[in-house]
Amino acid sequence: MFTSNGGIGFAIAKELCQKFDGTVYMTARDEERGKAAVGELEKLGLKPAFHQLDIDSLDSIKAFRKYLESTHGGIDVLVNNAAIAYKNNATEPFGEQAENTVRVNFLGTLNVCNELFPLLRKHARVAHVSSSAGHLMKINGQEPAATELRKRFSNPEATVEQIIELANEFIKLAKEGTHNAAGWPNSTYMVSKVTLSALVPIQQRAFDKERPDDDIVVNSCHPGYVDTDMTSHQGPLTIEEGAVAPVYLALLPPNVEKPRGAYHSPTSLWSSESKGTPAESKFIIESNTPV
Repeated sequence: MFTSNGGIGFAIAKELCQKFDGTVYMTARDEERGKAAVGELEKLGLKPAFHQLDIDSLDSIKAFRKYLESTHGGIDVLVNNAAIAYKNNATEPFGEQAENTVRVNFLGTLNVCNELFPLLRKHARVAHVSSSAGHLMKINGQEPAATELRKRFSNPEATVEQIIELANEFIKLAKEGTHNAAGWPNSTYMVSKVTLSALVPIQQRAFDKERPDDDIVVNSCHPGYVDTDMTSHQGPLTIEEGAVAPVYLALLPPNVEKPRGAYHSPTSLWSSESKGTPAESKFIIESNTPV
């Protein structure tokens, strides 16, 4: 199952329906649009299921969890793809953009994890769809403050609470107009994706400690610069190419040693250590283009 109905999310659903031996759920805030996306896949002979989900609503997330638990008892795959991004010409105050973007992309995804992680079965796979904007070096405001922020994000003992604290610090400073001097970038989307990326090793450590025999693997990935509404259709990659990395992470085989608990670019996944994956495509050539 996964959490989106358009763009890359649509392509992920298509691939999972073809490759995953189980029920694949497409979700959307707008039920009409979500069911329309399901209908498009049904025309291809695929059979996705649908459930309404708004990751910006804890009540909606809890309702989805209750449904999944009562209907299936557990989850084998979770792909978190839902996100928002303001356009460069957005007129909303930067502080408002910061609050909304971080709330949805980071805290909303975190709420999904908090509710659905208890349902993960043995050998479950979690793939967070991040972005090139989710790389730690995107914390590139004024120095030396930016370096200190990166140290806090990359602390191997960091906790979820500490990452939430960092996110809230950014929102506060963004509203004050002092975020860049404090080391933060002038992009709310970047901060939302870096905070999401920072969750991954923390979540992996927790599973390794609390469920060491269950082989649950969490990763995040940059899908490439894809032709979607979010990129204003500037990306050279198709949504099918953008789905390759998240689907690969979602379907990792049992007891895999790596990739595990980290942020990945397409090229890092298609290294010599990942034998059998497609190693030649526009996907790789364009992998360093910023989202």
